[in-house]
Amino acid sequence: MPNALISTVSRHPLRSPQLLIGAFLLAGVFPLCFGQANGTDVHITPRSIRTSARSEVQPRNGVTERFNANASLVLVPVTVTDKKDHLVIGLERDNFSVFDGQERQVIRNLSNEDAPISLGIIFDTSSSMYGKIERSSQAVVQFLRTANPSDEFFLIGFADRPELLVDFTSSAEDIQDGISRVTPEGRTALLDAVYLGLDTMRRARNERKVLLIVSDGGENHSRYNIKDVWSVVEEAGIQIYTMGIFDEVPRTNAERWGPDLLRALSNVTGGRVFPIHSLKKIGAATSELAIELRNQYVIAYRPSDLVNDGRWHRITVRVTPLQNIPRLRVYAKRGYYAPAE
Repeated sequence: MPNALISTVSRHPLRSPQLLIGAFLLAGVFPLCFGQANGTDVHITPRSIRTSARSEVQPRNGVTERFNANASLVLVPVTVTDKKDHLVIGLERDNFSVFDGQERQVIRNLSNEDAPISLGIIFDTSSSMYGKIERSSQAVVQFLRTANPSDEFFLIGFADRPELLVDFTSSAEDIQDGISRVTPEGRTALLDAVYLGLDTMRRARNERKVLLIVSDGGENHSRYNIKDVWSVVEEAGIQIYTMGIFDEVPRTNAERWGPDLLRALSNVTGGRVFPIHSLKKIGAATSELAIELRNQYVIAYRPSDLVNDGRWHRITVRVTPLQNIPRLRVYAKRGYYAPAE
């Protein structure tokens, strides 16, 4: 078997969960994104509210409308890194094992082609982003320059409420124009913006769907709470990547919890957080993100014993260590909801 190739891209882990987010972690609501198992393999870890495009997200009696996955063919985007967070590419189907619950599944296909992406950019325009907007917008434009002709994007800005600033487009210039019109002010309705992003993604034309959150994570003004958004994110089947624009010394409790909130949203979907503590490094982080999205594996399998019960099915992805890379980390979504009768 050929040796896997390792890119030169490196990443930096986030700090430990704290306070409120830590409580969710301890309760099992927010899983860890990876774990080492037995020294022989790597155990992972890794729809919604109808809204008017330019209106506030309105809770409906605390009840969340579900995105039920069509699980006749389950697609699992997977990222593999070494212990230094360098991307590992060149793996083959025999390197992977997938379990649906306790049952090992037959992998029908393994792909790492640069497939078209539908990308929703969730851009923080609140007052806490003052002094960060210009560099952040430049990073988004830089990222979009790596796009394929078949990619499509939309832009949601959020402060006191989320707003669809640019609907689906294949033009990076449209997104750039949308960002150029924002002014940092108001509070931070991050969770509501995630809901609106998931709802907008219903109209995406590409199979691969990604939300990119650009924010400090300082949630303090949403109508939805973390439990509401968590259930929707789990069901959506959409990867969430976050570019965390963090201050070295958080000014508020919301900003202090921000990294853990962003990490949790990313981990459950198989995405990752790119923490940025210095705006000078935002360009490098953007390049890393572009490389990662273009070098993901996508595993496809049909559940061997699927029952249309509408229940949550846990996915476990394992990778056989390579002789020259004994410790690997695997990032993949945690599971899916089966269709209901």
